[in-house]
Amino acid sequence: MTDTASSGSDPVRIGIVSISDRASSGVYEDKGLPALQDWLTRALKNPVAFEPRLIPDEAERISATLIELVNAGCALVLTTGGTGPALRDVTPEATLAVAHKEMPGFGEQMRQISLTFVPTAILSRQVAVVRERSLIINLPGQPKAIAETLEGLKNADGTQKVNGIFAAVPYCIDLIGGPYLETNDEVCKAFRPKSAMRPAR
Repeated sequence: MTDTASSGSDPVRIGIVSISDRASSGVYEDKGLPALQDWLTRALKNPVAFEPRLIPDEAERISATLIELVNAGCALVLTTGGTGPALRDVTPEATLAVAHKEMPGFGEQMRQISLTFVPTAILSRQVAVVRERSLIINLPGQPKAIAETLEGLKNADGTQKVNGIFAAVPYCIDLIGGPYLETNDEVCKAFRPKSAMRPAR
């Protein structure tokens, strides 16, 4: 477990899971966990305790890891890898197997963002679900695509062109009873209805 520096915001525990047969067996270096931790550290003002896991493409192992992280108090669990159509790609099935509610809008928006860059984005099968008071989201496998889907697309002047999925994550976590996530607007501006916003401190 790793922690970021503290602030006046609510502390949050986040599970980050990289799913890859080859990376987990040491064939090549995993780049998913560093990419997730780097982006979240830049995007969030909250003090974050990370729970990293590097595991193979095995459905039962993935489901067990997700349950373990939810039980450990992770308000958010992000996975990377295993969401394509290849025979060993089983992350979506393993995620749906532990779901209490499915959140299809996250996957729809991720594919919409990725289609801006590559036509093969339609082969991606990422899903998002709620289990108890935790939000679990499957992300793409490549670090560049992870940042694009979380952050969205910006115009040349820095204004938002297409919203990334993370803009909706803090309010979703509010609704399921989790901590109040605060974002750094220059990375990703969270959206909440005015009635759900905390007064500035």
